[in-house]
Amino acid sequence: MAWSAHTIIQNGKPIPFEEARVHPLSVGLAYGAAVFEGIRAYMNPATGRLSVFRLEEHLARLDQGMKFMRFDDPPSRDVLRQGVLESVRANAPDDDCYIRLQVHIESRGSQSTTGKVGWVCAAIPRDRSPKRESGLSLGVSSWTRIADNTMPARIKATANYHAGRIATLQAQADGYDAPILLTREGKLSESAGACLCLVRDGVLITPARDSDILESVTRGTVMELAAELGVPCEERRADRTELYVADEVFLCGTGQELVPVTRVDRLPVGDGKPGAITMQLQAAYEAVVRGTTDAHAAWRTPVP
Repeated sequence: MAWSAHTIIQNGKPIPFEEARVHPLSVGLAYGAAVFEGIRAYMNPATGRLSVFRLEEHLARLDQGMKFMRFDDPPSRDVLRQGVLESVRANAPDDDCYIRLQVHIESRGSQSTTGKVGWVCAAIPRDRSPKRESGLSLGVSSWTRIADNTMPARIKATANYHAGRIATLQAQADGYDAPILLTREGKLSESAGACLCLVRDGVLITPARDSDILESVTRGTVMELAAELGVPCEERRADRTELYVADEVFLCGTGQELVPVTRVDRLPVGDGKPGAITMQLQAAYEAVVRGTTDAHAAWRTPVP
């Protein structure tokens, strides 16, 4: 049986998980004035120790989000780092855990209210994708990805995820596992809550930063691992039809981790099986997040 969370950190204080509260009319809830990070801590199978993966990169992106949202007197990076480590330590998980670090407007007010700022950090169990081995079936959505001059996707705001939720519900109603969203110009952007990558002729291709993507920590990790494995990588605008002629497609993100895609719009990707480069990258990612390799030790923050 999976472990369960019993403690949550709210505004720096550990409290019973079920007692965390914000007012239903708080600006964070009423107007979606919140930014967050999804982070994972992984267990090393040899030592039984947990390490948080790429914590500093997640905290840096959260800083950018709080700045953009014009939050008054937001918590410092040191305070939030301590909150992440304490949330994991306090729950004493015996396996991997998913960490939700969220900063929001805690007080009531109008849509332009910028304080009082509150924050929570929860460490909870989260199942891995059941399609990690077999592959996902995706469909190109009729819904369009949010544009940078509308609701900037590079800001990890909770309100942004409404667009992905709409597309996901439609994709699932149509028989797919998840959607692929295009930009307003019809170029590939990402899935809902995960970045999109494809392989053509041995080259890893991922939509560029100007394709209305979240500037994903996992995407950056995968690109670096690919380079180390000798796989060329291109960040560029990509066409919808490249999905249909690609040799491989996969999604990556903290929540999804790295999952192959074997069908797009009911057409097989390549031979309809998870691709060799995809699975090679999945294995490399698994090793680096768990610390079963000495490589990139700076990416892993041990939990005291």
